[in-house]
Amino acid sequence: MSHIVTIKTRVTDPAAVTAACQRLGLAMPVQGTARLYGGEVTGLLVQLPGWQYPAVFDSASGTVQFDNFQGAWGEERELHRFLQIYTAEKCRLEARKRGQQVTETVLEDGSIRLQIQEGC
Repeated sequence: MSHIVTIKTRVTDPAAVTAACQRLGLAMPVQGTARLYGGEVTGLLVQLPGWQYPAVFDSASGTVQFDNFQGAWGEERELHRFLQIYTAEKCRLEARKRGQQVTETVLEDGSIRLQIQEGC
């Protein structure tokens, strides 16, 4: 039986953030404080490709703060790509904890289909 699932991503798992960074070939995330244009923010810092400032993830709230100056300091699609890969990695980690097998397929439009099988 198959199911279609829509996910609203909240970034709460540092291990999945690290896995997403590894998969995308990014520098490893670090816990710290970053100075964005509007002030300082603290959280898990991820330097996205071509971004002047890091994206800052608060794992307690699941939120992200960033300043890309409406694309002038970094393409927002890089953040969306990171969130897509984070979500896939989080699903993979949770499935493994439950002893499930995950198969991933990248579709022509760039979206990702995950199939999770029970009892594998």
